[in-house]
Amino acid sequence: MPHTMFDLSGRVALITGAGRGMGLGVARTLGRLGAKVAVNDYFADRAQAAAQGLLAEGLQAVAVPGDITRPEVREAVVAATRSAFGDVDLLINNAGVPPGMESNLRKFRDLTEADFEQQLDLNLRAITGLTRLVLPAMIERGFGRIVIVSSESWRVGIAFGLTNYAAAKAAALGFMRQLSHEVGRKGVTVNAVSLGTMNNFGYDEQAKATAVGRAGTPEDVGALVAYLVSNEAGWMTGQTLPLNGGAITA
Repeated sequence: MPHTMFDLSGRVALITGAGRGMGLGVARTLGRLGAKVAVNDYFADRAQAAAQGLLAEGLQAVAVPGDITRPEVREAVVAATRSAFGDVDLLINNAGVPPGMESNLRKFRDLTEADFEQQLDLNLRAITGLTRLVLPAMIERGFGRIVIVSSESWRVGIAFGLTNYAAAKAAALGFMRQLSHEVGRKGVTVNAVSLGTMNNFGYDEQAKATAVGRAGTPEDVGALVAYLVSNEAGWMTGQTLPLNGGAITA
């Protein structure tokens, strides 16, 4: 029987912020490749609807909703995933936009310490906290994949009022690089996907500036994440891979 590349059969994936958009695209892609998918979202109805949609496609999915900025919720989410499918093999840290952020972008001089803490809670502490919970079993089994879905805002300045968001994203990438060296010889890889202009916020004019002339889609993100969590990507770790349609080519 011929070998199928990127086969995720039997793997358990926990994807945060997967009730819609890019996270749902990742969940669908990994599910179609055979993974059992745990769909986390801040909004329980969104997580449930997404999981039901995946199940309707014949995929294996369960909703594990909750606010992952809270340590006790992170523990509950991981426990629910383990109860449904087993230990997490693939952790995709996709959640990154707190509720209401899109309509409340402000310049640095107008931000409070609480605004920075909100971003650090979601874009750094939630990632390190979930990693802490799933990493021991990954090391014990000799296999694990951790992916952070980041944003090109960490390396390119724009006048949108993203200083707190970009700072938290950059912090998570530093964590990723250091952790990759701690666990690489244990069969665990840690990488990040850095997204450019996506089709979820309606930035159509910016999308025209990409080399391919369009915004990114959930399917684009799902395809790259699928590679990073595969067996074939075992020699890829500690990397931040830009996915921006050629808007930035350096």
